[in-house]
Amino acid sequence: MKNIVFIGMPAVGKSTVGVVVAKRLGYQFVDTDLLIQKEENRLLKEIIAEEGIDGFLKIEDRVNSDVNEERSVISPGGSVVYCENAMRHFQKTGRIVYLKASYETINQRISNAKNRGVVLKEGQTLKHLYEERTALFEKYADITVSEDGRSLEETIEAVLRVLETEENVTE
Repeated sequence: MKNIVFIGMPAVGKSTVGVVVAKRLGYQFVDTDLLIQKEENRLLKEIIAEEGIDGFLKIEDRVNSDVNEERSVISPGGSVVYCENAMRHFQKTGRIVYLKASYETINQRISNAKNRGVVLKEGQTLKHLYEERTALFEKYADITVSEDGRSLEETIEAVLRVLETEENVTE
């Protein structure tokens, strides 16, 4: 199986689910937000504050496009869907899994979007961001797993079931 790339809104659990899925499959785990921070030697919120949204997205696109892993679970930031080069790269190198949660679930989980390094345009609300990104997540997803009404463990099991079914079909 190729890489597995999790996409979805901030606070959907891309990293949390990703780490466990990687362990269960014997894959490596890569959090590209951490790669960005390491390469830039700054926190995401600092990069956004200093470079602006467009500057941050250029950095995010470059770093994600350069991820050269095999048999890895990759967890990029939620804004990666604005990065066409990165998304094309991920489509070629892996299966894209959209971890979907309702706006209500995301809103409950995020107390301060800016402190999390969430890319919000001036005057944009979390609701507007959710609506804008949902269309992009759906566009790029090979697989969609809904988290609503599921515990963390149930979400992980659902992801593993879908991946196992897919692998059996493609072999």
